[in-house]
Amino acid sequence: MASAAKRRAKARGFTLLEVLLSLALTAILLGLLSAGTYSVVSDWQRQTATLDHRLDEALVLLQLERALFAAFAHSYVDTERLARFVYFQGSAHELRFVSAVSPERRVGLTAWRLVADTERGLQLTLTPAFGDNPDTRFALLDAQALLPGYTAEFRYLWQRTPQEKIWLDTWDGAERQSLPIAVQVILTPLAANDTAGRLDLVAPIKSYRHREIEPVQKVL
Repeated sequence: MASAAKRRAKARGFTLLEVLLSLALTAILLGLLSAGTYSVVSDWQRQTATLDHRLDEALVLLQLERALFAAFAHSYVDTERLARFVYFQGSAHELRFVSAVSPERRVGLTAWRLVADTERGLQLTLTPAFGDNPDTRFALLDAQALLPGYTAEFRYLWQRTPQEKIWLDTWDGAERQSLPIAVQVILTPLAANDTAGRLDLVAPIKSYRHREIEPVQKVL
C-alpha cells in the first residue's frame, strides 16, 4: 500500500506553481544576460569609434608633418615690383606654403592653405603650384575640413644667428626671402569637454632656403 502511494507521488511531476516559478527565474536570468551583453557591446562600439577617431587624427598629423618637411622655398615673379620672391605666408591662425607632398597624391607641386576657424575647425585648401603666386587661385576655391574638432595656432622658428633660434608669430616669405626652419602647430579642441586635450606638432623644414635667392637676415 505504501509503495503504491510512493509510485503515484513520483509520477505526479511538477505543479503549476513550480512551472511558473521556473519560467519567472529563467526570464530574469535571460534579462540580466541580455543587459550585460548590450552593455559590453555598447562599450566596445564606443571604444572602437574613439580609436578610429584617434587614428584619423594621427594620420592627419603625420600627413601635415610630411607636407611641412617637404616644403621648400618656391619662388614666383611679381609683375608689379618686377622681382622674384619666395612664397610662404604665415600668421598665428593661417599658413600658406608650397610642398612636394599632396594628400591627393597629385603629380607636381602643391600649394597648401591652412586656416584655423573657431567654429568649423582647421580648414584646408589645395591647389597646384605653378610659377605664379597661388593666392589668386586660393580665393576661388572652397576649403575642406581637415580637423573639424580642432582650432590651430601656428608659430615659426627663425635661425637668427648660428647660435640663436627664436619663435615668431608671423612669417612673410616675400620679405624674408626664405622659409622658417620649423613650424609649430598647436591644435586645441573646440569642445570644452573634449578629453583628448591639446595636440602639439613641431615639423622641421628641410629646404628652407632658395638656391639662388639670398635670405634676409635682419629683424623685420
